[in-house]
Amino acid sequence: MRKGARLALPLFPAVAALGASFGVLARTAHLGALAAVVMSATTFAGSSQVAAVSVLGAGGGAVAAIVAALLLNARYAPIGISVAQSFRGSIAKRFAQSQLVVDESWALARGDLGVLLGVGTVLWFGWVGGTAAGAIAGQAIGDPSKFGLDGAFAALFTALLATQVGSRPRVAVAIAGGVVAAVLIRSRHRASRSSPRRRERAAARGARPYACRLR
Repeated sequence: MRKGARLALPLFPAVAALGASFGVLARTAHLGALAAVVMSATTFAGSSQVAAVSVLGAGGGAVAAIVAALLLNARYAPIGISVAQSFRGSIAKRFAQSQLVVDESWALARGDLGVLLGVGTVLWFGWVGGTAAGAIAGQAIGDPSKFGLDGAFAALFTALLATQVGSRPRVAVAIAGGVVAAVLIRSRHRASRSSPRRRERAAARGARPYACRLR
């Protein structure tokens, strides 16, 4: 575990900063400080937590928030399968250890359970501590986007990817994943731009019969 803890130290500031950003976002979405900290302590899944809180903050329901979180966390199914045989002991022990399986700990461990647990433990404290700081001192921090934290997830995953692309097949898979992500992002932007136009056209169509009745 000590080796894993040492490997995680360079990531600790970034994870703590992201946790603080989530804490601010959670309070903006009218989630209590204690609820935000408990969510981080028990869920420990940055991107899915941000997605769930964003849905709730935008007025969405709990079901939509849960579905968004589950879709983002679907990647942990194959990750969990790949490390399941490394866990030993009682169900409670294995369940507790599995809570420390996150993208960073899995990528850095390379099959070493001790490293995985060491990395996961350090990052858990960084994430939960950052969430507490952001939830409590959210007003003093202000808008987290001004610190460039919106790009921190991308930078973090890019750094993790660099440790995994050691062969041509892996490079090909990484490029294919990047292309898929770029296409999905572009289609989402197109949909968001077209939505106001659709609403305007719908409003215009609805106004025409009313104008005819006035005549």
